[in-house]
Amino acid sequence: MDAFSKALQADKREIIFVPTVYKMADFGQLAEEFNLGARDVVLTNEFIYKPFMESYNLPCQFVFQEKFAPGEPSEAMIETMYKTIPYDSYDRVIAIGGGAIMDLCKLLGCKRPKSVHEMYFKREPVIHEKEVIAIPTTCGTGSEVTNISVAIVKDEKDGKLTGGETKLGLVSDDIIPNKVVLIPKFLETLPYKPFASSAIDALIHATESFLSPHRKTMTSEMFSVRAMEIILEGFRRIAEEGPDARLGYLDEFVTASYMAGVAFLKAGCATVHGMSFPLGGTYHVPHGESNYALFGKILEIYDEQNPDGEIMRFKETVARITGCKVEDAIPYLNQMLEKVLPLKPLHEYGFKESDIEEFADSVEANQQRLITNSYIPWNKELSMRVYRECF
Repeated sequence: MDAFSKALQADKREIIFVPTVYKMADFGQLAEEFNLGARDVVLTNEFIYKPFMESYNLPCQFVFQEKFAPGEPSEAMIETMYKTIPYDSYDRVIAIGGGAIMDLCKLLGCKRPKSVHEMYFKREPVIHEKEVIAIPTTCGTGSEVTNISVAIVKDEKDGKLTGGETKLGLVSDDIIPNKVVLIPKFLETLPYKPFASSAIDALIHATESFLSPHRKTMTSEMFSVRAMEIILEGFRRIAEEGPDARLGYLDEFVTASYMAGVAFLKAGCATVHGMSFPLGGTYHVPHGESNYALFGKILEIYDEQNPDGEIMRFKETVARITGCKVEDAIPYLNQMLEKVLPLKPLHEYGFKESDIEEFADSVEANQQRLITNSYIPWNKELSMRVYRECF
């Protein structure tokens, strides 16, 4: 275990340092409350800007993330963003979007590094200098409240580039946004599939935080349990009534996503995230979907290897919320998720048999921050088993 992971595990504080949180009706209320103006840079997507912001004719510097490059943040995208938005052109950062927008804006609030690559490999410091206000438009990443910025970077092994890519999380309390604004209305135009995958991602955040063997506290457990209660009730409605059932429950979903983010800010995520990063980084699978592809199988292995630990309390929680039997909780949960979003095998994303060992090696080399937080001791053989059985 590296020194950084040891330090995280040693921190048993119950107090969680989180941004000031607001809940507002629409963008107009946000603009008035924070007096948005010419020295504010608003990073968003054009498909969000057009229906929700354009009509206000604000003098802010509006920048659309998709102009940098499509998909999730990468070294190249971050470098393009830095060139597009000069550091001296703004005093405050407004992030309005999904997890990619959140992660990019955390970097805009910090002193510019000499090298994006060196920063993600923890060889350059992270220094917060400008206020960041985060407004999520999905209900899954929880990134609006966390101390992590994830990007696809050039892969390394023993300090040398491998020629491949992987996802890495830059972790620092200096990148936690200063303020969060929850506006449920922003979720109304989110298509069903990204909604479902992001909501499942929030459930995974809550689950991994609840099962955290070293870093969970009574505070993080409170947030994770409440998030699970809200999300599973929403999934029950969708499973019974269909996708449109979410539309009357958007306030609850965005709130639960925030709560799950608070939980993993303190307790951390674990094996699901660690193993999904090579999948997402190599085949550009959306973050929530790549987590979902592995979630059920990892839960099954947890239950198989240590059924009487915290996984039993997790199953009891799922049973209490859904009404299923405790012994059926994990298969019942997986069946419910299938009704919310059909599960795809890894090969449908382009994953190859040769990736099984290569990805397991990447997890072992680059994701120890997450793997050391696994519910059970994790190793390369277990990673290979998950990839093989999900293939």
